[in-house]
Amino acid sequence: MNETAPPEKLVGALSAGLKVLRYLSTCASPVGVTHVARELGINPSTCFNILRTLVHERLVSFDSGSKSYAISLGMIELAKSTLSSNVYVRMVHPLLEQVASQFPVTGTLWQVTDRERVVLVDQVDNSISMRVHLSVGQRLPMYLAALGRCMAAHSGLDRAALQAKFETLRWEGRPSFDTYLEEVAQALKLGYAVDRNVYVKGVTAVSAPVISLTGKPIYALSAIGFSAQLPDEDVTRVGQALLAHARTVSRALSGGLSEHRT
Repeated sequence: MNETAPPEKLVGALSAGLKVLRYLSTCASPVGVTHVARELGINPSTCFNILRTLVHERLVSFDSGSKSYAISLGMIELAKSTLSSNVYVRMVHPLLEQVASQFPVTGTLWQVTDRERVVLVDQVDNSISMRVHLSVGQRLPMYLAALGRCMAAHSGLDRAALQAKFETLRWEGRPSFDTYLEEVAQALKLGYAVDRNVYVKGVTAVSAPVISLTGKPIYALSAIGFSAQLPDEDVTRVGQALLAHARTVSRALSGGLSEHRT
C-alpha cells in the first residue's frame, strides 16, 4: 500500500482548512477573508467559517480592527512540539541508560500533556532477568505515583484544589491525603519523589521533574523497579541521580538559564 497516495475520499473541510493555513503562512502581512477566498477559490462563506474555526483552535489570529487574519503562535507551538519532542527524547535517552545500568530499574521519560495527564515517551530497560516493563505511549493521570507528587509540588494548587485532584486517583495501596500532602512537600524539598508500594504493590518508583523557565514541570524522569531489589539506600541514590539528570535537562531546555532550585 502506498501511504503517500491520496485516499479514495478526501475530507473536503480538512483539505480546505490546510490549504488556508498554508496560504496564510506565505503571506507577509495579515489578510482579509475575501482576499483568502478569492486567492484559493473557496466560497467566501465557507472560507469565513474555516477561518473562525482556526481562530478558535488558536492556529490563526484575528485582528478585529483590520478584519484580517494571520498565522498565530499556536501554529508555532504545534510545530515546535512536533519538531522538538524527538530531540528532547534523544537528549534524555543516554541519561536513562545511565540510571538503568547503575541500578535494577527501568528508566522512563514522561511528558506532560494539556489534559492533566502524562504520556510515556521513552523507556530504557535494565539487563536483569526480572524487571518492570512499560509501553511507550502509556498515559497516567498527572498527579499519580512518584511523578505525580513531583507535579503536585510544582502545581501551585492550594490544599482544596489538590485534594479534589487526589480524590479521582486510583492506587493499589491508597494513601491518606495528609500522607500524600506530606510526600508532596518532601518532593519539593528534595527535588525528587518516591512511591514505595503505594501506586502498585511490590513496585518502587522514583521521579524528578524537568522544570521550564516558567516554573512548571514539563517532563519527569523516573526509575521503576521491584521493591525487593531496591533497598532504601539505593532508592536515595536513584533519586539523587535522577535529580542531577533532571537539572541538566532543565538547563538545556531553557538555554542554560534555569537553575531548577529545590
